[in-house]
Formats: sequence, structure tokens, C-alpha cells
Amino acid sequence: MNKSKWNVFAAILDIINIVLFVFSWFVIFGASFTDVFGATQGASSGTATFFYAMAWIGVVVNAISIYLSHKLHIKVTGGILGLIGNLCFGFTALLAFPAIVILIIACVFLFQQHPAKDVVNNNIDKN
Repeated sequence: MNKSKWNVFAAILDIINIVLFVFSWFVIFGASFTDVFGATQGASSGTATFFYAMAWIGVVVNAISIYLSHKLHIKVTGGILGLIGNLCFGFTALLAFPAIVILIIACVFLFQQHPAKDVVNNNIDKN
């Protein structure tokens, strides 16, 4: 059976994004708190930009993973869930919790790399 290194890479990036998304609320809130009281100006926008950039990098990596999984006849469930999870956070940090849950499920599917249904059915017909 074919295995995709991109699936493993996407799963590892999704795990990194899970950790980042958990801490993002605290970091962005802390940076905006310092913005309000004048310690620094614009810290929250730069901090938020880093988290959003990581989410959009996750979108691109999961999209590549979906494409290559389809070509190698591997189920694309993990890539699609990873794409949705990163898109949730990419649009707004308010969706961090749903993004975390979706990304955890996506990592499980990305690491499994089961063959697609059409490959399984073709192998049964040949026997």
C-alpha cells in the first residue's frame, strides 16, 4: 500500500497548530491588554498575524495532502478535516476551540492512511 509523507507532515503541522491555537487566546488577549494600557502599541496585531499565518500554512499543506492522497488512492478524510480546522482558525480566532477539536480528529485520520474505498473494492474483485 502507498504511504504519503505529506500526510505525516500535515499531521505534525496540525499538532503544532493545535498547541498554538490553545495558547493563542492567552497570547492575543495578553498582547491586546498591553495595547490598551499603553505599554506597547500594535503588539496584538503582530501576534495575531503569526497565528493566522500558521493557520493558512496549515490550509496549504492540507490541500497538498488531499491532492497527493487522492493520487495515491489514500482516504482524504484527514486532509479535508485538517483543511476545515485550519480554515476555522484562519477566518477568526473565535473559532479556536472547534478548530482544535477538528484538528485532533484530522491527525488521527492523517496518520492512519487507509486505502480509499475504490482501491479496496478493486482488490476484492480481483481475488
